[in-house]
Amino acid sequence: MPKPYLHFPEEEFRERQARVRRELAARGLDGLLVSRIEDQYWLCGLDTDGYVIFHVMFIGTGGELTHVSRTADLASIEYSSLCKDVRVWEDAADNPRSRAIAEMLDGHRMRGKRIGVQLDTFGLLPGLYLELRERLEGWCELVDASDLIRLMRLVKSPRELEHHRRAARVLDRACARAIEMVEPGVDEGRVLAEVYRVIWEAGADIPASRMPMGHGEKAMNVRYTTGRGRIGENDQVTFELGAGWRHYHVANMFTVLTGPSVDGRHLRMHAACQEALEKVQETLRPGRTLGDVFEAHRSTLAAHGYGQVLLNACGYTMGATFPPTWMEQPMIYRDNPLVLEPNMVFFTHMIVSDRAAGLIMSLGETSIITEGAPEVITHVPRGPIVRG
Repeated sequence: MPKPYLHFPEEEFRERQARVRRELAARGLDGLLVSRIEDQYWLCGLDTDGYVIFHVMFIGTGGELTHVSRTADLASIEYSSLCKDVRVWEDAADNPRSRAIAEMLDGHRMRGKRIGVQLDTFGLLPGLYLELRERLEGWCELVDASDLIRLMRLVKSPRELEHHRRAARVLDRACARAIEMVEPGVDEGRVLAEVYRVIWEAGADIPASRMPMGHGEKAMNVRYTTGRGRIGENDQVTFELGAGWRHYHVANMFTVLTGPSVDGRHLRMHAACQEALEKVQETLRPGRTLGDVFEAHRSTLAAHGYGQVLLNACGYTMGATFPPTWMEQPMIYRDNPLVLEPNMVFFTHMIVSDRAAGLIMSLGETSIITEGAPEVITHVPRGPIVRG
């Protein structure tokens, strides 16, 4: 197979680029500086983590497509990217990154033009943005176009959906193994190691986020926290596990309880989460808004008496993501006006977190929006999960 090694047909990349150019023209922009690696991957296949140091891509309405990168990423560009116009920034103390970007733009005759930038990405941190703005002041106009590609990426192509489904099949196996391994006395590290083993051996990607897992008080964090411990008796273990296939992510969330005694409050919390997840999935329909989805979550948990301990968001879209997170915008929160469309993908999680009591319960799955009921592609047990 000749390079570049692509995970989509070239025609799909060309169509994506054409869509971006049409939207740039519609917004009165002459080009876009793409610093979000997910968007570069979507546009040309670039697969690298070099964006954490420096990597920018430019797409112009006149057919321009250019990487501005470091020598350290040249092999990755050759390996994975359709873009063959590469400008190298030399790492040197007296050579600001903005100079390489400005020289590239000048080479494309962008003086006096309107150029979009992405202001919500780990690839364009404030220091570089301020440096770039100062250098280009009066030379061209920088316009916030952070949402231009992000909105296009919400609706997935058939091949993108298949990547999500493959990731989901792997994740379901990894979650099943995690549940099997939970019992009093087991080290958390052994459980996580098994989850990673299943993902790696299946040919999938470990997720862009560090996977939250914690027992006891740490179960309340719903975030990755350093330090391993041993699961106890009468314990609670929170799992938020994810996997990717060619960077396309899915996630599951659940809480495992251990015996020999199970707190009745945990069971009531689980019943509320179960009903809320069902109501949310019933609301995942074309034409409904993310605000409608959040309200299904909120009202159901509130009806069970958990209105004061639910979280203010209950999920987010899923797609191709890179570290440090698998989360993308938009999130599901109160009054979000975004309208659901077929072939969008969302992870929805129900979390009841009673910090005063020190108890937590969670339930979450990933779904594809269809013309009717959503296609739920990851799965968690709907009954209480009790081990040991």
